[in-house]
Amino acid sequence: MKSFFKVKSLEQVMEQVPGFDCLGSESVPVSESVGRILAQDLVAQKDLPGFRRSTMDGFAVAAASTFGASESSPAWLEISGTIGMGDIPDFELMPGKAARISTGGMLPKGADSVIMVEHTQLVDDLSVEIFKSVAPLQHVIDVSEDFARHDRILTQGSLIRPQEAGLAAGLGFEVLELYRTPRVGIISTGDEVVPVHAEPNPGQIRDINSYALAGFVEQAGARAVAYGIVPDDPDQLRAVCETALTQTDMVLISGGSSVGSRDYTVEVLQSLPDTRILVHGISLSPGKPTILARSGRVPVFGLPGQVTSAMVVFQIVVTPFLNRLKGDLQLNRQTRIPAVLSRNIASAQGRTDYVRVSLTKDTKGYIAEPVLGKSGLIRTMVMADGLVEIPENTEGYEKGTLVDVILI
Repeated sequence: MKSFFKVKSLEQVMEQVPGFDCLGSESVPVSESVGRILAQDLVAQKDLPGFRRSTMDGFAVAAASTFGASESSPAWLEISGTIGMGDIPDFELMPGKAARISTGGMLPKGADSVIMVEHTQLVDDLSVEIFKSVAPLQHVIDVSEDFARHDRILTQGSLIRPQEAGLAAGLGFEVLELYRTPRVGIISTGDEVVPVHAEPNPGQIRDINSYALAGFVEQAGARAVAYGIVPDDPDQLRAVCETALTQTDMVLISGGSSVGSRDYTVEVLQSLPDTRILVHGISLSPGKPTILARSGRVPVFGLPGQVTSAMVVFQIVVTPFLNRLKGDLQLNRQTRIPAVLSRNIASAQGRTDYVRVSLTKDTKGYIAEPVLGKSGLIRTMVMADGLVEIPENTEGYEKGTLVDVILI
């Protein structure tokens, strides 16, 4: 059956994202949690830090014992003892008393602040002069100042960064319930595509897309599964797709997404059980002939064979769907920085354009220099630091325009 484009806007394609389910969860040691997504709220079972803790080297005191102290009129306090790191003070600090304490040390009962050692002077082993007053809880982290027991410290859908992993460990969570890491099958198609170790004949090219897409998949926090190169044969492509659909959570097919006579992707996908074509054509440049299908619960993308188009489509279109599978509530964690265009850039109305740019910096900020070259040249992606989006109803941007650059 001949298939024709029914082009959808990028916004319409993004409306398909919630139609796919997040993957199930699994228990993961906190030491292996960074980069993963939390599958349930995390609630503190204890106060953090759980005791009054000094943030300075100095003397633990009752703040009231220092009121009025100054360089010209110091307060004189008796030293009741010394508190080392990890010590539990076995004494109560009475008014007019002080105790030596290190950063991180536990304040004794009766103490509510710490005077920095720089603002003190020892009189002898049993007494110290204080040259500056302190307020209650100054230079102190209180019992539940970081988090209190029963606080919801992290919400479902949170990305676990090193700081979140450290927090979980600090509260005693050895294992976290995280969404499963998606497995993404990558299939490269075309009679003209040869393996990387082969010497291409005239008219042939080495397989770039499998390696580039696998890198993007891993960079996005998923696992790439390579299924090799499939020639322009619908039966072979169908067999590889059937295998990939049983083994992975998303499938990427590069090549065979246009309307050329030798492009079989749509026909093959339509022949698979429980598979429906959701999108065939996006008003996007580069990347118009992109396919999105749903096979059971698995999203399947037919990406352009042209390497730069495939890369841009992955960054802009595929990533939100992949994040959805990962359980990421922030579907598109693009990093954008403002930059000033170094020259005019044109765009055709009725489509969203993504222009590759390189970035330089001067005293005023970043400058975005469009990377010139035909769209099929991989060097334009290698030279690029980011993409500038030109909305579909905009004819372009003039030199000097402040734009957001999506870092790639």
